[in-house]
Amino acid sequence: MEFLPLFHNLRGARVLVVGGGEIALRKSRLLADAGAILRVVAPEIGTELRELIDSSGGEQILRGYNEADLNGCVLIIAATDDESLNAQVSSDARARGVPVNVVDAPALCSVIFPAIVDRSPLVIAVSSGGDAPVLARLIRARMESWIPPTYGHLAGLAARFRHQVKKLFPNVQQRRAFWEDVFQGPIADRQLAGQGAEAERLLQAKLDGEPPVASGEVYLVGAGPGDPDLLTFRALRLMQQADVVLYDRLVAPAILELCRRDADRIYVGKKRADHAVPQDQINQQLVDLAKQGKRVVRLKGGDPFIFGRGGEEIEELAAHGIPFQVVPGITAASGCAAYAGIPLTHRDYAQSVRFVTGHLKDGTSDLPWKDLVSPAQTLVFYMGLIGLPIICSELVKHGRSADTPAALIQQGTTSNQRVFTGTLANLPQLVAEHEVHAPTLVIVGEVVTLRDKLKWFEGAQGTV
Repeated sequence: MEFLPLFHNLRGARVLVVGGGEIALRKSRLLADAGAILRVVAPEIGTELRELIDSSGGEQILRGYNEADLNGCVLIIAATDDESLNAQVSSDARARGVPVNVVDAPALCSVIFPAIVDRSPLVIAVSSGGDAPVLARLIRARMESWIPPTYGHLAGLAARFRHQVKKLFPNVQQRRAFWEDVFQGPIADRQLAGQGAEAERLLQAKLDGEPPVASGEVYLVGAGPGDPDLLTFRALRLMQQADVVLYDRLVAPAILELCRRDADRIYVGKKRADHAVPQDQINQQLVDLAKQGKRVVRLKGGDPFIFGRGGEEIEELAAHGIPFQVVPGITAASGCAAYAGIPLTHRDYAQSVRFVTGHLKDGTSDLPWKDLVSPAQTLVFYMGLIGLPIICSELVKHGRSADTPAALIQQGTTSNQRVFTGTLANLPQLVAEHEVHAPTLVIVGEVVTLRDKLKWFEGAQGTV
């Protein structure tokens, strides 16, 4: 190990930065965030850096560097493009025993800046010893996606109770076991879900010796239209901690594979005239599993609240006092349209967009047709494939032109995506000619004409 990782408390300490350009500014931002008082020496200092110096309570010295500038400083940064000057600053700092960093010159450094993931008070540093800083930044970027900002709130919760815990458990092993239980249980779940007051209540109850209440929880998670990359960070975190996963037909296998490996998986998919599990049974199953103390993910294609019947499910959970969280997902309309190169709104073509179910609860297509024929409106029909001939004829009958552009997007956002464009007049014919099957989204409106210009994702089978 060439460099030992340490975290330096710079709050209220004076730090010398030699250089007044962009590189010096980048380093100074980090120093100011850590509470350092900046002393910046350079013949010229940029406007933003001068403002940063003032806000830190520091000083700007508009001249060349001399050795006396090190006086009273606990850390030295050389950030100029003059190699000989940087070497001199390093030599002077080392002679005084003061830590020094020379930007892009590891051999001249006694300390280096890592790539930082800041979830204060939780801070994670990644370093390559100065040999591969770009690689360190790439790893940092991955960690940014793995560790949501709410982990900082979780660390803050621990800080607020640290004294109590230490007093109650003088033994280090006892304290470690206590915090491991907190960070992997319902207290952490509440804090990460943004329920800080409830997390504090549960933690205080745990310290007071109250017996825990055996209660599970249900997570309604929107899995998006198919591409796993479209999952939210929060969805992924909950999927990986659930004991049981109830999933729909529209949930892509690649997304299901991201759930916890040892979680029980229960298929509750539905398609037209074929419901593997009726909705009322799904509702009851969620209640029963949660009452067993299990954490349950209800994984739904798209968004739970857009034609996903999520509202019905949480009504049942609320009636039984079951805790639940709802994680929005990218709905099929926005996801599939984006991957097909069709903007749902456009200044020149559509000033509004409407999401419409292709069939109602009783299986009909008795829709408010008069409200759906505005030429400056994009229509997106979910579950409209079976009733497509009726949809097209009714729109034309109520005033929409038969030449209105329209598109079919089958298995949008996945490698099997297929897109077919036509008009209201020939859309049903395209379904028959190309054997289009569900899940397929229907988009109607002038914005479809932009597809040839804006498409970027083709899928495996091309487009027509």
